[in-house]
Amino acid sequence: MSIKLPRALERILAEPTWPGTLPRVLEKKNLGVDYDTAWARSPGATAVRKTYQNYVSAPLTNLVARPTTYGEEHLSPIVGPAIFTANHTSHLDTAIVLGALPTRFRDKTVVAAAADYFFDRPWKAVLSSLALGAIPVERSRVNRQSADIAAELLEAGWSLVIFPEGGRSTDGWGQEFRGGAAYLAKRCSVPVVPIHLRGVRPIFPKGSGRIRPGSVEIRFGVPLTPRAAEQEGGRDEDSRRFAERIERAVATLGDEAESDWWSARRRFFDGETPAFRGPLASSWRRSWELPDSAQKSVRRSRSEKKFPW
Repeated sequence: MSIKLPRALERILAEPTWPGTLPRVLEKKNLGVDYDTAWARSPGATAVRKTYQNYVSAPLTNLVARPTTYGEEHLSPIVGPAIFTANHTSHLDTAIVLGALPTRFRDKTVVAAAADYFFDRPWKAVLSSLALGAIPVERSRVNRQSADIAAELLEAGWSLVIFPEGGRSTDGWGQEFRGGAAYLAKRCSVPVVPIHLRGVRPIFPKGSGRIRPGSVEIRFGVPLTPRAAEQEGGRDEDSRRFAERIERAVATLGDEAESDWWSARRRFFDGETPAFRGPLASSWRRSWELPDSAQKSVRRSRSEKKFPW
């Protein structure tokens, strides 16, 4: 048996329609690049983050990674905010970089984090903002909203940690540096500090759910600024060329980490710095050419390899 509702009541209960002549207003999602992180920079949230980083994150990082820092003297001349750019092979990279920064930078630093990964769910967005001071950025394309937020924070005195590769390395070799850091440096007139992290991948590689304690080296390079017209043959250095120069600086620090300062500088001036992105070869060859410090499990040197027979 069914009961027919009066027509007037049917109209009241029916789903409302949208007039065809009016454009629909899309509902703004409070996730991804739309997530508002301003609350995480309030005095209360900042105090919580300092406590977490100093008494939880840093001790755990020191226990797992046993970090050693080189080149801190390059940070001394910097007055005001800076952009810190590092190679990216592990989720531990952010905690390691933040832990290596002097307090005057760390206490007022935000981290550019992938909006589609760290801000795809409410709980992840809250934790990323609170624990890391993260701000969402679009990594698949240039996003004006993300760039404007980052620029406003730099102009307000906040430093920025960014991984220009856009994501963790899939095979241990570097990836092309995107132009976001270079663009922000030019727009806000702040220096870029290249950073190389050695030995992080074997501890916690991409796709692994297990942490294997090891030793990490952090190297800060000389701060870089976009070259003026007189240095570039009549034209200011654009963001693309500046991004390439930042990548070369990180590659040189990586060469120094695998050899020594003098040899790395000599190869740099001779244009012989080992390729940051690895050889153009098959996957097995690329894996074989990786330095031991980037292997998922540190292998014996080739001379010490033992064969099953």
